Amino acid sequence: MTTVAFRFYGPLNDFLPRLQRQATLVCAYQGRMNVKDAIESLGVPHPEVDLIVVNGMPVPFDYAVQPRDRVAVYPAFTHIGLPRELRLIPPLVEPRFVADAHLGRLAAYLRLLGFDTAYRNDVADEDLAERSANEDRVLLTRDLGVLKRGIVRRGYFLRATNPARQLVEVVRRYDLAPQARPFSRCLPCNAPLAPAPKTHVAPFVPPRSRDHFEAFSRCPACGRVYWQGSHYARMRRLVEAALGGG
Repeated sequence: MTTVAFRFYGPLNDFLPRLQRQATLVCAYQGRMNVKDAIESLGVPHPEVDLIVVNGMPVPFDYAVQPRDRVAVYPAFTHIGLPRELRLIPPLVEPRFVADAHLGRLAAYLRLLGFDTAYRNDVADEDLAERSANEDRVLLTRDLGVLKRGIVRRGYFLRATNPARQLVEVVRRYDLAPQARPFSRCLPCNAPLAPAPKTHVAPFVPPRSRDHFEAFSRCPACGRVYWQGSHYARMRRLVEAALGGG
């Protein structure tokens, strides 16, 4: 029988059955198939792959798998400066995200850190994929089917189910801490906030808060007013835990 050998590295093993992790998988050669489809047939979504090496040579996603190939598949390198020409997915210039309909809390948390995060709770899978591709946004999801759509270029499968832990995952995966600007974006509508004079927002702020605070921000899209009220300390702890990797 003619075979092809695959070896997956690092967190790509999360997508494999437990007994196949950290091992060379010897598979029957199935005829002409590009390496992207071959990798996804084993359970690994292509947006999580950053480098493919076949018989010692880097190859693109459309490489046609040959009998007796040895395929090494690598995730994104976060601490190694992989040459740009070898990477299947160019590095992010500006972190921008789109979250699927089940990740509303995570979307709000990313906005809390200051990151442009598109979100709707009624969005269809095909619309998610198209927005990710058309706007060059990282698609965040726990749905492998969405992540495997061919149009998706950038994407990440959340391993955690708790929103706070998901936030830490995304911060680590995309090295967001140096670029974070906490409390600079509107949580419901994603627009950047603008400083607002106290006199301009006074009608929208409870009297007690007007008496105790001087600094206010306002969302130019929805008009919501922000200040460092009773909720601020709790949100600050969330921000510090996320940016500190806690």
